[in-house]
Amino acid sequence: MMTTTTKSGFSVGNAVDWDLAATVGGKLARQEPKTTDYTRTQAIDQLAESARASEVPVREVTGLIEGGEIPEARIVNRPDWIRAAAQSMRAMTGGGGDGARGRVPVVAGRVAGLQTGAVLAFVSSGILGQYDPFSAGGGELLLVYPNVIAVERQLRVVPKDFRMWVCLHEVTHRVQFRANPWLADHMSSALAVLTDDAGDDLPKMVGRLADYVRDRQVVVRNGEPEMGSTGVLGLLRAVQSEPQRAALDQLLVLGTLLEGHAEHVMDAVGPAVVPSVATIRNRFDQRRKRKQPPLQRLLRALLGVDAKMSQYTLGKAFVDEVVGKVGMERFNTIWTDTETLPLPREIDEPQQWIDRVL
Repeated sequence: MMTTTTKSGFSVGNAVDWDLAATVGGKLARQEPKTTDYTRTQAIDQLAESARASEVPVREVTGLIEGGEIPEARIVNRPDWIRAAAQSMRAMTGGGGDGARGRVPVVAGRVAGLQTGAVLAFVSSGILGQYDPFSAGGGELLLVYPNVIAVERQLRVVPKDFRMWVCLHEVTHRVQFRANPWLADHMSSALAVLTDDAGDDLPKMVGRLADYVRDRQVVVRNGEPEMGSTGVLGLLRAVQSEPQRAALDQLLVLGTLLEGHAEHVMDAVGPAVVPSVATIRNRFDQRRKRKQPPLQRLLRALLGVDAKMSQYTLGKAFVDEVVGKVGMERFNTIWTDTETLPLPREIDEPQQWIDRVL
């Protein structure tokens, strides 16, 4: 696996005290929903079984990974997920090198650790599951059972069905990465460019930011300045070099493809294995669209949560159209290498991808 090091050889991951991030994140995580021991045990057991049971139908629908061992999922609570996420981010960003760590002031590393821990704590209450291709074991599926319980209660859906439905999506991510190991390296390579600012001096970054702010007006709705996901991404681009902008586009497009493909597979497999799939899909989509309080909207925008929501919609529309026109077998050409991944403009115009690649 590639790690994100700057041109000078410095590892970005060493700028963060990851142990502190995991500790702080665990302490700041929201209280988990109250459950009986029976409900907790049942949820853990059903999620583990659903993760195993999802693998075969997902492989059949996607045509990815024929045969092979079905790995076990790890069922975790919020602090467990935060610790796993911190470890993954450390590995993904090249953290842990003793030589580079000495070049980062201890106070700066701790401040970064505190900030990272706070972000992980906020995110931890919304994660249902996640496939981590950067874990020490070479890839691991995590399912956060307190969040699954919280959402199924909120949506008032059949728990067993909802747990299987969640697993269909997350197991699709596991299949994507296990069938195409190069995807993890592609992500790491793009992230390395994105975090490499060693060749960029501060005046240039400030100048680009000033140009961005000067050329745009602040949008105000209902007496509040609006900061949507597009605005945050625009602000991020304003302080990036051209290679960094290209790397960001690569990550956004890949994320859109992976999420859209998982959504497509979830709906394709769902009716056969989830009896109440129509009700779950309808209520879950309504939940995604519901209006958030102002502070939460701001945090979601800053953390890219809303951008991720749009990835589900855009990505699914792309996969639905391509598979509908050429079938899943020809669609799978998309997993060949970096050249066959969609370009940013092709996400909105799937026919352009078909014309270019197929």
